[in-house]
Amino acid sequence: MKTNGAMNSASASEQNFYALGLSYKKADAEIRGHFSVTDAAQKAILEQAKNEGITSLSVISTCNRTELYGIASNPFQLIKLLCAHTNGTIEEFEQVAYVYKNKQAVSHLFKVATGLDSQILGDFEIISQLRNGMKRSKDIGILNAFMERLANAVIQASKRIKNETELSSGATSVSFAAVQYIMARVPYISEKNILLFGIGKIGRNTCENLIKHTRNNHITLVNRTKLKAEKIAGKFDLIVKDYAAIECEIAQTDVLIVATGAQKPTINKALLHLKKPLLILDLSIPKNVSADVLENEHVNLVHLDELAKVTDSTLAHRESQIPAAEKIIAEVENEFNAWAENRIFAPTLKALKLKLSEIKEGEINFHKRKLNDFNEEQAAIVSDRIIHKITTHFANHLKNNETATSESIELIKQVFQLPTNEA
Repeated sequence: MKTNGAMNSASASEQNFYALGLSYKKADAEIRGHFSVTDAAQKAILEQAKNEGITSLSVISTCNRTELYGIASNPFQLIKLLCAHTNGTIEEFEQVAYVYKNKQAVSHLFKVATGLDSQILGDFEIISQLRNGMKRSKDIGILNAFMERLANAVIQASKRIKNETELSSGATSVSFAAVQYIMARVPYISEKNILLFGIGKIGRNTCENLIKHTRNNHITLVNRTKLKAEKIAGKFDLIVKDYAAIECEIAQTDVLIVATGAQKPTINKALLHLKKPLLILDLSIPKNVSADVLENEHVNLVHLDELAKVTDSTLAHRESQIPAAEKIIAEVENEFNAWAENRIFAPTLKALKLKLSEIKEGEINFHKRKLNDFNEEQAAIVSDRIIHKITTHFANHLKNNETATSESIELIKQVFQLPTNEA
């Protein structure tokens, strides 16, 4: 990705809608971890953007992607914000990132929000991230009408795809994939000791899938906040151990699932005192299991990226639903683009039509005084048709213009001496 060209090509006054970020497609888990954005960092990004005069911005950060959607003079404004509040660098970002502008940015957001761009096809969990991100932006006062309308449009498309297609059919979440991996590789899993460290959203989902599919009564929960673990344990009749006892618990377990949300590894080789094989599954972004655990000969470490795969049959069925999903997206996206285009140049076209109508009235009054047999009604009909054709030509020009729409609008206003406050 090259940012300098994009940055230099945009004029300082021209504002565009950008979608930029990185995802599982080009960035591995380690790089994605560098750009992971905490809730506090999201708020800091939005506050700084607002102070710098950016009118609209929203942030999405999941285990598979980090993205910024916003209105800016150039994408570099947003890239600098992201790098300032994460552990990633601009040079690192340029190696793996993507930048989309205006309609391409809109299309990208539709694909992301509807699960077509997800690592697991049809995974709709990101829509809640989008909704929360847009709400956070609105609460801070940095969400304009364009982006709010866009958010509502992609949410509408997501709902329709869920209700009208089977794009999300079958169990294919990361938590389910983790359990499937364990069941395929650990013999007599119902008799093994399983330790789940961390009970956030992925941890809870994994816990439910473990209980449902393994029929294991030897599942132990550990969480830094014990009270949270006890609430989950009470629901499923599981064992809870203190965080202080984690070394002892690891030594006794056969499978360790790490689903903590820390920014640095919570499990390392110093915690491992093993006398038997241990399978470790790290479901966290950034990675919460240090690579040094592999120095222990008893350890087999598997990370989230290796688990985010679905069965061939489920994937094939989901892929068959893509055309139906794309049709729904096209309908909603076209409606939004029509609204957005009209929103940009409708005031100018309205002002142009009024100006031409004034000219028409002046000419008709002039010829009424000059010509005895002047047909005012017929002249008005012909003039209105000409006005309609002229404004339609300008509308088509603005819709299909390769240059900046704002520049064309300014030119029309200057040529026809339109009031600037009308546009």
